[in-house]
Formats: sequence, structure tokens, C-alpha cells
Amino acid sequence: MTRRGALPPFDQVVREHGGLVLRACRAVVGPDDAEDVWSETFIAALRAYPDLRPDSNMAAWLVTIARRKGVDALRARGRRPVPVAEVPEEAKGEHAGADEALAPEVWRFVADLPTKQRHVITYRYLGGLNYAQIADLVGGTDIAARRAAADGLRSLRARLAEEES
Repeated sequence: MTRRGALPPFDQVVREHGGLVLRACRAVVGPDDAEDVWSETFIAALRAYPDLRPDSNMAAWLVTIARRKGVDALRARGRRPVPVAEVPEEAKGEHAGADEALAPEVWRFVADLPTKQRHVITYRYLGGLNYAQIADLVGGTDIAARRAAADGLRSLRARLAEEES
């Protein structure tokens, strides 16, 4: 028994409300991801628990966290790649159907770019990395990586326009 105005120990909260939270997780994400969302819910709840008012509705608070974690899981599920038996022909290469004669010239121009621009262009368009990942590799911020990519592409377009004239 806890004294009035004090929060019960967190393990007691988990025992009392764990089943309710698991049912809420199943309702939001289905049975396959429910246990992972349940765990994420109680991790988030544990972090926030010390700041919870003692008179709070514990069940409602936990179900709210579970619903939000469930929505996060559904969004993440939507971003995951879906395995297929065979890759469609048009998706096999990002540059499929591109002018083959132009490619060596473009990569010669890429080789002439300043080092950071060359790395960012290569990681972004050959490696398919996002700007945050690129920033981790080359140093700096994702905004700086975006700027380097934009500057590099502008230089490449200018060089290609010069070659065409």
C-alpha cells in the first residue's frame, strides 16, 4: 500500500496495467508488433514516471503512451522495404534508360569536384544515403551536406551546359 500522494513503485504499475496496455497495443498495431510496442510504452513511461502527478489516471496515461507508440510503429512499418520475388526491370537501376554515352563524361566531371562535394554526390546518388547519414560520414551537419550536394549539382550542370555548347 502506498501513502496518499505518493506514486506506487513502477514494477507494481507494470503488473497492474500490463495486460491493459498489451491489449491496447494489439488493437493499434496487431499481434505481431504488440509486444515490441508494449515494451516501448513502458520504457517511455518509466522515463516520465517521476514527473507524473500522484492523482493521475494511471491506466489512461499508459494507454495514451501505448497509442502514440503504436502510431510510431505503424509509421515505421510503412517505411520498411517490402521483399519481392523479383525486382521489376525499371527499378533495377536508378539510371536505367539514361544516355549511356553521357555517364563517363558526368563521372569525369564529378571527379573534378571539390572533395566534400564529390563525396556527398557519390554517397547520395550512388549510395542512396540520406543527408544525415552523409553528414556522419563526411563530418558536419545534414544541412551542410545538402548545401554541398546542391553546389556540386550546380557545378555539374554548368559543366554539362558548357560541353553541349
